[in-house]
Amino acid sequence: MKRETVVVLDFGGQYNQLIARRVRECGVYCEIHSYKTDFEKIKALNPKGIIFTGGPNSCYEPGAPTYTPEIFRIGVPILGICYGSQLMMHLLGGKIGRAPVREYGKIEVTVDRNSRLFTDVSEKTICWMSHNDYVEEMAPGFTAIAHSDNCPYAAMENKELNLYATQFHPEVLHTQEGQKMLSNFVYHVCGCAGDWRMDSFVEQSIASIREKVGDGKVLCALSGGVDSSVAAVLLSKAVGEQLTCVFVDHGLLRKNEGDEVEAVFGPDGPYKLNFIRVNAQERFYSRLAGVTEPERKRKIIGEEFIRVFEEEAKKIGAVDFLVQGTIYPDVVESGVGGESTVIKSHHNVGGLPDYVDFKEIIEPLRDLFKDEVRKAGLELGIPDYLVYRQPFPGPGLGIRIIGDVTAEKVKMVQDADAIWREEIANAGLDKTISQYFAALTNMRSVGVMGDERTYDYAIALSAVTTTDFMTAESAQIPWDVLEKTTSRIVNEVKHINRVFYDCTGKPPATIEFE
Repeated sequence: MKRETVVVLDFGGQYNQLIARRVRECGVYCEIHSYKTDFEKIKALNPKGIIFTGGPNSCYEPGAPTYTPEIFRIGVPILGICYGSQLMMHLLGGKIGRAPVREYGKIEVTVDRNSRLFTDVSEKTICWMSHNDYVEEMAPGFTAIAHSDNCPYAAMENKELNLYATQFHPEVLHTQEGQKMLSNFVYHVCGCAGDWRMDSFVEQSIASIREKVGDGKVLCALSGGVDSSVAAVLLSKAVGEQLTCVFVDHGLLRKNEGDEVEAVFGPDGPYKLNFIRVNAQERFYSRLAGVTEPERKRKIIGEEFIRVFEEEAKKIGAVDFLVQGTIYPDVVESGVGGESTVIKSHHNVGGLPDYVDFKEIIEPLRDLFKDEVRKAGLELGIPDYLVYRQPFPGPGLGIRIIGDVTAEKVKMVQDADAIWREEIANAGLDKTISQYFAALTNMRSVGVMGDERTYDYAIALSAVTTTDFMTAESAQIPWDVLEKTTSRIVNEVKHINRVFYDCTGKPPATIEFE
């Protein structure tokens, strides 16, 4: 059965993933496509609705992102957001210009509650605005359904064509009733049934994997993190003993993590998997020696992963499929699917080498956001302590060490990170913080310990709160926790004489340091 889909057409907006995530929260599957995607391909997706994202450009400037006006005549409801709303007006005969007063931040907006977009929304509601341009004149056939003090057309609709536009961003949490507005769009305007559920996803995935694999052999890349663990159990339920899980200890894991992974997935663990552990620490350190550029490090780690898997595959005989725990944010942030800038290549997406010695790569979680992966894990019966463990990047500590990677630096980060995680747990904060870790800066500075001069490294501690890992805020850690952690790190970890706390959110930073 083909699932109903809402398409997000991405014009370079920073919230493209967030829009898709919010639509999925409504129980409707949603995926992101670049505005450069061919019109026929968009039509072939048979979407129930389309959403135009925001973007940094002015739609009336030469070379600005645009789309064929034919899209407005295919009979599919469309919602334009920010730049998307201005582009809709521009293409349909309206007028866009510089706003006399730029709006940024939380703005009170008055809405017309008779519009389907604003069913059960308060007449006066707080919305998030971020724009320099605005709609001076609406396109023919549109009526205003919302306004603010400085924006006469904060939202517009064309009932006949099922077209809607909002100058504000309903997808961000700062828009107090934004989720209700998006729900109104997908249900009251698009007529979606809401068939996107994790129980049906798991059931359908197992069936499709069985059909695809047949009697073939499958090799699973198991890192022990949430994503690869869920992928491994999903494949185990689908193909049983046809699956071999290879765990590569690349020497860039957290302290004692290699042994912990083996305890769960190895022969003495609860899952009856064909489990192979490859201790490849020196191999990875050798490849990374002297490499400082973040993207280069990611690609080296990604390629070396694949080469190790190929070698292990040859040892166990012919292997037809390689399984990876790629998830949807990996795909979008690696510049695949949407239009946003490549933020960082994920080792299992942009980091793959051109040639891979397998018939096909299976990525059963490729369509899921992180919280959806966790829900799938629970559906599969994976214990809570595994499903809700701290997120850990595929390249591991390689991207939590600024500059070149050495075994000595890895040990510094492992020890500091273990102390930080222990103190967070001791303070009872581990359930309220989304992600927390230690990173090694490339900064060395003068210090004094035991009346002697030191010239050592600085550790940066990070802790963030987030609902979706696409935006995040720095967690407000009590000073006594920071003080105790700092004292322990400088006293217990060799070659560290300073500790910083990272107060930066995402954006403008990313959660990982490289």
